[in-house]
Amino acid sequence: MTVLLRPYLTSDFEVLRNWFSDEASVVQWAGQDMRFPLDPAQFAQMQQETEGAAPGRWMCSGLVGGTVAAHAQVVLDWQHGVARLARVAVSPAYRGKRLAQPFLRQVIDRVFAQEAFVRLELNVYTFNTAAIAAYRRLGFVEEGVRRSSVKVGEERWDTAILALLREEYNVIRASAAGDVVVP
Repeated sequence: MTVLLRPYLTSDFEVLRNWFSDEASVVQWAGQDMRFPLDPAQFAQMQQETEGAAPGRWMCSGLVGGTVAAHAQVVLDWQHGVARLARVAVSPAYRGKRLAQPFLRQVIDRVFAQEAFVRLELNVYTFNTAAIAAYRRLGFVEEGVRRSSVKVGEERWDTAILALLREEYNVIRASAAGDVVVP
């Protein structure tokens, strides 16, 4: 499936807001800082962080045939060279259609195209086994679990921490290109 990566547009909000039907789905996607129902003000605040020469955040949309089918954000720590992949979502209409891999490869490529970044990390709830499997296929390594890290309703969720280092990314890209890789 061909997916086109482009910057998030304010008009994408109307599509994204319909992907989340309750508080738990919003927390699973965005963490405990986002409120349900999603409202434009929450996105406007994040979008302000995308401005400037060294923005604090990138917001990306993935398009399939002109339709917004995926969304991701990357929080950027330019000083320490660490980017955090966050708020990754695939439209319910495109789940199970192998869209996440090509979409996330483009996001990862964009991060490591910036020489400032040596690490790309993410947090994912441990029950989200499909997402964890997708991240591992992309080369992410699990570094640990924060147990009982968030409360949603009466449940407590654990958070896995995964990361991909620039050196690992370079090996993966060289292998994909068919280049010889010497460890």
